[in-house]
Amino acid sequence: MTVILRDVFADTWDSTSAFDEVRKLQGTTIREKEGRRTLRFDFADKRFYLKHHRGVGWPEILKNWSQFKAPVTGAANEWQAINKLTEIGIHTLTPVAYGVRGKNPAKRESFLITQELIGTVSLAKYTENWPSRPPPFPEKKQLIEAVAHIARHLHQQGINHRDLYICHLLLNQASSKTSSPVLHLVDLHRAQCRAKVPYRWLVKDVGSLYFSSADIGLTQRDVFRFLRIYFDKPLRRILNEDRRFLLAARSRAVHLYRG
Repeated sequence: MTVILRDVFADTWDSTSAFDEVRKLQGTTIREKEGRRTLRFDFADKRFYLKHHRGVGWPEILKNWSQFKAPVTGAANEWQAINKLTEIGIHTLTPVAYGVRGKNPAKRESFLITQELIGTVSLAKYTENWPSRPPPFPEKKQLIEAVAHIARHLHQQGINHRDLYICHLLLNQASSKTSSPVLHLVDLHRAQCRAKVPYRWLVKDVGSLYFSSADIGLTQRDVFRFLRIYFDKPLRRILNEDRRFLLAARSRAVHLYRG
């Protein structure tokens, strides 16, 4: 068994009884599926989010492997990804408690508690009215560039998100109209960390960004602006050298869009 406690939980919980404390937490259930419950709760005058994994069962694990997908069997993925993102300088969640127990992956119990991100809004929500009320050009430009820098740095460091939609980028609203908007990358329970991201997962991440921003009024110039930063080279070279990747990412986006 592994238990790590920080902040108020280090002062009020004991590692030997942490799982019992987790089971007693009450609040608002945000999501519950596949052996995982996400709970928003208040503790010591602060707000937190709990992801409590109780085991997905062998049928779910075998189904994922049969589809050539790595199954998510606990909170370890997200815990590792959050710490890695923090290490490389990408804004994300602040973890305050983590625990895992059990050897059987189908029944392993784990939890992750993170602080609420105050004063943020998802990029999907923030941009939903852009088609009818376009933002000032400098604001749109800065946000596109910020997303591109995150995607580039994430992939350079061997991390892929697997659900890289703009709804999983939370914008610090106080920074929204500045030259350096702050975006927090969240919902990392399916993220993967390795030495190098395989091609298919690069395509999936970029295609997911393209799909999730398809209806917010971006122009072709906006897309090109993203690509120049993501690939870090002139557009002419991108269109010549990375055509296969661009077509694959676009195909992924179209597939998602058509449902």
